[in-house]
Amino acid sequence: MRVSSLKKKVWQTSIALLMTAFLQNVYAQAPSVIRIASPDLTTGSKHAGSGVVDVLYTKHWIEQEFAKEHIQVEWHFFKGAGPAINEALANQQIDFAFLGDLPPIIGKAGGLDTQLLVPTARGLTNYLVVRQDVKVNNLQGLKGQRVGLLRGTADELSFVAALHSQGLTTKDVRLVNLDFNAVNAALAAQKIDASWGGSRFFALRDRKIVQLPLSTRQLNGAGASQGIFLGTTAFIQKHPQETQRVVNQVVKGLAWLSEDKNKVPQIAIFFTQSGYPASVYAQELNNVNLKFLYSPLFDAYYLGQLEEKIKLAHSQGLIRQPLDLKPWVNPTFVQHAISTLKLELFWTPTTHYAYLKH
Repeated sequence: MRVSSLKKKVWQTSIALLMTAFLQNVYAQAPSVIRIASPDLTTGSKHAGSGVVDVLYTKHWIEQEFAKEHIQVEWHFFKGAGPAINEALANQQIDFAFLGDLPPIIGKAGGLDTQLLVPTARGLTNYLVVRQDVKVNNLQGLKGQRVGLLRGTADELSFVAALHSQGLTTKDVRLVNLDFNAVNAALAAQKIDASWGGSRFFALRDRKIVQLPLSTRQLNGAGASQGIFLGTTAFIQKHPQETQRVVNQVVKGLAWLSEDKNKVPQIAIFFTQSGYPASVYAQELNNVNLKFLYSPLFDAYYLGQLEEKIKLAHSQGLIRQPLDLKPWVNPTFVQHAISTLKLELFWTPTTHYAYLKH
């Protein structure tokens, strides 16, 4: 009996030691902090990234996901947008980022080891923005004009794509490199003639400072922007479980945005965070197919658009060498998230531009 009892105690002690070692290893593998970046699109004192960024940031879903393990979630908002985020990625200061399409392309071409995890927007409308006193009604009329935009951002690639669709290049205009708020100030001060970008310009139009004679909707989607959520390969490989849990929350946020019943609440979030009037977002989302806009599917349309943007960036000298898209895309996490959240039938894969409801 004594031998049996001794063996039992040894066995129990061994099991306890093994469990302790296992748990120590698990906690050692878990990150102490998850660092997420986004361009800062606000005009006020709060942070705003638009779309799913604002939903996740204000609702704290990612923080709640990791609260029990005391894993801290840090949000980093960059006024310098994509170029500044690429620099932070290069310096290993962030783990994940929400970006438009050009900055990840430039970063990857420059050697940043990232993986594309979730499409966060597609077909985003961009507008030709012209000072009220400048008589320009189309892209052809921009020849020789001073066009202000932030170089290295999705706005630049969108502008290049729109020009390309009309047989033009950036050599036909005089580009002025300005951040988002500086563009607004330069238009108001008549230091530039035009710009190109998203619905943030509605406020200037309503103040009679600019006119918006053309958008990507009239160009059948040419120049429309895409959003992406990406992660560093180092973090993904070291922390695949945490990566999956983050992606689950991103997909949950996109599902919330895709519901027509949440259109008014999302407008409230956006204008509260950004400082832009609610009317900006109400107009932008009017008659929009939300399940197309916020689909997280790496479908034929999304991948085809991204492939075209890569080719265009290379042909225009924005990147020095072409990129192979296929190994860069990692659809495993988003597919698992869609399955986990039982959203397999929620979004429909598409091959074409379907931004507006029919």
